[in-house]
Amino acid sequence: MLSVVCFGARDQLKTIMPQSALIIAVPEAEPVVADFRERFDPAAHSGVPAHITVLFPFMSPKWLDAGVIERLRAVATGRPAFSFRMKRIGRFPNILYLKPEPAAPFIAMTDALCAQFPDFPPYEGQFEEIIPHLTVANGHNAQLNRIEADLRASSTLRSGINAQCKQIALIENSTGRWVTKKIFPLATTTVTDVITTRK
Repeated sequence: MLSVVCFGARDQLKTIMPQSALIIAVPEAEPVVADFRERFDPAAHSGVPAHITVLFPFMSPKWLDAGVIERLRAVATGRPAFSFRMKRIGRFPNILYLKPEPAAPFIAMTDALCAQFPDFPPYEGQFEEIIPHLTVANGHNAQLNRIEADLRASSTLRSGINAQCKQIALIENSTGRWVTKKIFPLATTTVTDVITTRK
Protein backbone atom coordinates (compact mmCIF):
# COMPACT_ATOMS: atom_id res chain seq x y z
CA MET A 1 0.00 0.00 0.00
CA LEU A 2 1.49 3.14 -1.03
CA SER A 3 3.81 3.85 1.72
CA VAL A 4 1.04 1.91 2.77
CA VAL A 5 -0.52 1.35 5.97
CA CYS A 6 -0.44 -1.56 8.19
CA PHE A 7 -3.84 -2.78 7.40
CA GLY A 8 -5.41 -4.45 10.26
CA ALA A 9 -1.95 -5.17 11.50
CA ARG A 10 -1.20 -8.46 9.96
CA ASP A 11 0.52 -6.88 7.02
CA GLN A 12 3.31 -4.44 7.32
CA LEU A 13 2.46 -2.46 4.29
CA LYS A 14 4.97 -1.86 1.68
CA THR A 15 5.16 0.83 -0.95
CA ILE A 16 3.27 -0.49 -3.94
CA MET A 17 0.59 0.40 -6.40
CA PRO A 18 -2.77 1.85 -5.31
CA GLN A 19 -5.06 -0.62 -3.58
CA SER A 20 -8.45 -0.94 -1.96
CA ALA A 21 -9.73 -2.63 1.19
CA LEU A 22 -12.99 -3.50 2.90
CA ILE A 23 -13.22 -2.48 6.53
CA ILE A 24 -15.61 -2.01 9.41
CA ALA A 25 -15.04 1.43 10.90
CA VAL A 26 -15.36 1.46 14.70
CA PRO A 27 -16.00 5.06 15.80
CA GLU A 28 -16.92 3.82 19.28
CA ALA A 29 -13.25 2.92 19.82
CA GLU A 30 -11.82 6.30 18.82
CA PRO A 31 -11.93 7.87 22.32
CA VAL A 32 -9.75 5.03 23.61
CA VAL A 33 -7.39 4.40 20.69
CA ALA A 34 -7.14 7.63 18.67
CA ASP A 35 -4.17 9.06 20.55
CA PHE A 36 -2.22 5.80 20.38
CA ARG A 37 -3.03 5.31 16.70
CA GLU A 38 -1.97 8.85 15.87
CA ARG A 39 1.43 8.19 17.42
CA PHE A 40 2.00 4.52 16.67
CA ASP A 41 -0.14 3.36 13.72
CA PRO A 42 0.93 4.50 10.22
CA ALA A 43 -2.58 3.79 8.93
CA ALA A 44 -3.98 6.64 11.01
CA HIS A 45 -1.62 9.08 9.28
CA SER A 46 -2.92 7.92 5.90
CA GLY A 47 -6.58 8.59 6.64
CA VAL A 48 -7.73 5.21 7.93
CA PRO A 49 -10.08 5.35 10.95
CA ALA A 50 -10.10 2.89 13.82
CA HIS A 51 -11.32 -0.23 12.06
CA ILE A 52 -11.52 -3.99 11.72
CA THR A 53 -10.36 -5.22 8.33
CA VAL A 54 -12.63 -7.72 6.59
CA LEU A 55 -10.70 -8.00 3.32
CA PHE A 56 -7.29 -6.64 2.41
CA PRO A 57 -5.73 -6.28 -0.05
CA PHE A 58 -8.66 -5.96 -2.41
CA MET A 59 -8.48 -5.04 -6.09
CA SER A 60 -6.91 -2.00 -7.71
CA PRO A 61 -9.17 1.07 -7.53
CA LYS A 62 -9.28 1.20 -11.33
CA TRP A 63 -11.15 -2.12 -11.33
CA LEU A 64 -13.89 -0.95 -8.96
CA ASP A 65 -16.59 -0.70 -11.59
CA ALA A 66 -20.38 -0.84 -11.27
CA GLY A 67 -20.36 -4.63 -11.45
CA VAL A 68 -17.96 -4.96 -8.55
CA ILE A 69 -19.97 -2.45 -6.52
CA GLU A 70 -23.15 -4.46 -7.07
CA ARG A 71 -21.45 -7.69 -6.04
CA LEU A 72 -20.21 -6.02 -2.86
CA ARG A 73 -23.68 -4.68 -2.15
CA ALA A 74 -25.10 -8.20 -2.54
CA VAL A 75 -22.64 -9.55 0.04
CA ALA A 76 -23.49 -6.76 2.49
CA THR A 77 -27.24 -7.14 2.18
CA GLY A 78 -26.85 -10.85 2.84
CA ARG A 79 -25.23 -10.23 6.24
CA PRO A 80 -27.12 -9.05 9.34
CA ALA A 81 -25.96 -6.05 11.35
CA PHE A 82 -24.70 -7.03 14.81
CA SER A 83 -23.33 -5.73 18.09
CA PHE A 84 -19.88 -6.56 19.39
CA ARG A 85 -17.60 -5.62 22.24
CA MET A 86 -13.90 -4.95 22.70
CA LYS A 87 -12.33 -5.44 26.08
CA ARG A 88 -9.38 -7.76 25.59
CA ILE A 89 -5.95 -6.90 24.17
CA GLY A 90 -3.98 -9.11 21.80
CA ARG A 91 -0.56 -9.15 20.15
CA PHE A 92 0.94 -10.04 16.80
CA PRO A 93 4.70 -9.58 16.32
CA ASN A 94 5.29 -5.85 16.81
CA ILE A 95 1.53 -5.16 16.82
CA LEU A 96 -0.89 -4.45 19.67
CA TYR A 97 -4.62 -4.74 18.99
CA LEU A 98 -8.06 -4.98 20.52
CA LYS A 99 -10.07 -8.18 20.09
CA PRO A 100 -13.65 -7.79 18.87
CA GLU A 101 -15.99 -10.31 20.46
CA PRO A 102 -17.61 -12.29 19.10
CA ALA A 103 -15.18 -12.76 16.22
CA ALA A 104 -17.40 -15.15 14.26
CA PRO A 105 -19.53 -12.52 12.42
CA PHE A 106 -16.39 -10.80 11.12
CA ILE A 107 -14.92 -14.10 9.95
CA ALA A 108 -18.21 -14.98 8.25
CA MET A 109 -18.16 -11.62 6.48
CA THR A 110 -14.63 -12.24 5.20
CA ASP A 111 -15.63 -15.73 4.07
CA ALA A 112 -18.62 -14.33 2.18
CA LEU A 113 -16.47 -11.72 0.44
CA CYS A 114 -13.86 -14.32 -0.49
CA ALA A 115 -16.55 -16.59 -1.92
CA GLN A 116 -17.66 -13.71 -4.15
CA PHE A 117 -14.08 -12.62 -4.98
CA PRO A 118 -11.90 -15.76 -4.79
CA ASP A 119 -8.95 -14.04 -6.48
CA PHE A 120 -8.50 -11.84 -3.41
CA PRO A 121 -7.81 -13.98 -0.32
CA PRO A 122 -7.22 -12.14 2.97
CA TYR A 123 -3.65 -10.85 3.22
CA GLU A 124 -2.87 -12.61 -0.07
CA GLY A 125 -3.18 -15.98 1.68
CA GLN A 126 -0.23 -15.37 4.02
CA PHE A 127 -2.09 -16.56 7.11
CA GLU A 128 -4.06 -19.75 7.68
CA GLU A 129 -6.30 -18.23 10.34
CA ILE A 130 -8.47 -15.13 10.15
CA ILE A 131 -8.10 -13.15 13.38
CA PRO A 132 -10.36 -10.08 13.48
CA HIS A 133 -8.61 -7.21 15.25
CA LEU A 134 -8.47 -3.46 15.67
CA THR A 135 -4.87 -2.29 15.44
CA VAL A 136 -3.86 0.17 18.15
CA ALA A 137 -0.09 0.42 17.72
CA ASN A 138 2.99 -0.82 15.92
CA GLY A 139 6.30 -0.93 17.76
CA HIS A 140 8.91 -2.93 19.62
CA ASN A 141 7.97 -5.02 22.65
CA ALA A 142 9.00 -2.52 25.33
CA GLN A 143 7.02 0.21 23.60
CA LEU A 144 3.97 -2.01 23.21
CA ASN A 145 4.21 -3.06 26.85
CA ARG A 146 3.95 0.59 27.91
CA ILE A 147 1.01 1.19 25.56
CA GLU A 148 -0.74 -1.93 26.84
CA ALA A 149 -0.32 -0.75 30.42
CA ASP A 150 -1.85 2.60 29.52
CA LEU A 151 -4.73 0.91 27.74
CA ARG A 152 -5.42 -1.33 30.71
CA ALA A 153 -5.67 1.79 32.86
CA SER A 154 -8.56 3.03 30.71
CA SER A 155 -11.83 2.74 32.60
CA THR A 156 -13.66 2.61 29.26
CA LEU A 157 -11.68 -0.41 28.10
CA ARG A 158 -12.02 -2.11 31.48
CA SER A 159 -15.79 -1.77 31.13
CA GLY A 160 -15.66 -2.84 27.49
CA ILE A 161 -16.21 -0.82 24.32
CA ASN A 162 -19.66 -1.66 23.00
CA ALA A 163 -19.97 -1.18 19.26
CA GLN A 164 -22.24 -1.95 16.33
CA CYS A 165 -21.42 -3.26 12.89
CA LYS A 166 -24.01 -1.83 10.50
CA GLN A 167 -22.04 -1.34 7.30
CA ILE A 168 -18.95 -2.25 5.31
CA ALA A 169 -16.75 0.53 3.95
CA LEU A 170 -14.84 0.22 0.69
CA ILE A 171 -11.74 2.40 0.90
CA GLU A 172 -8.96 3.06 -1.61
CA ASN A 173 -5.68 4.97 -1.75
CA SER A 174 -5.20 6.06 -5.37
CA THR A 175 -4.70 9.68 -4.25
CA GLY A 176 -1.98 8.82 -1.75
CA ARG A 177 -4.41 8.82 1.18
CA TRP A 178 -7.05 6.30 2.09
CA VAL A 179 -10.54 7.59 1.38
CA THR A 180 -13.99 6.01 1.51
CA LYS A 181 -15.28 5.15 -1.95
CA LYS A 182 -18.54 3.45 -0.99
CA ILE A 183 -20.55 2.40 2.06
CA PHE A 184 -22.57 -0.83 1.98
CA PRO A 185 -25.27 -1.11 4.68
CA LEU A 186 -25.79 -4.56 6.14
CA ALA A 187 -29.09 -6.35 5.89
CA THR A 188 -31.00 -5.18 8.94
CA THR A 189 -31.63 -1.85 10.56
CA THR A 190 -32.37 -3.61 13.85
CA VAL A 191 -28.99 -4.68 15.17
CA THR A 192 -28.69 -8.30 16.21
CA ASP A 193 -27.32 -8.53 19.72
CA VAL A 194 -24.60 -11.16 19.69
CA ILE A 195 -22.61 -9.88 22.65
CA THR A 196 -22.16 -12.41 25.41
CA THR A 197 -20.99 -11.52 28.88
CA ARG A 198 -17.38 -12.47 29.62
CA LYS A 199 -16.21 -12.61 33.18
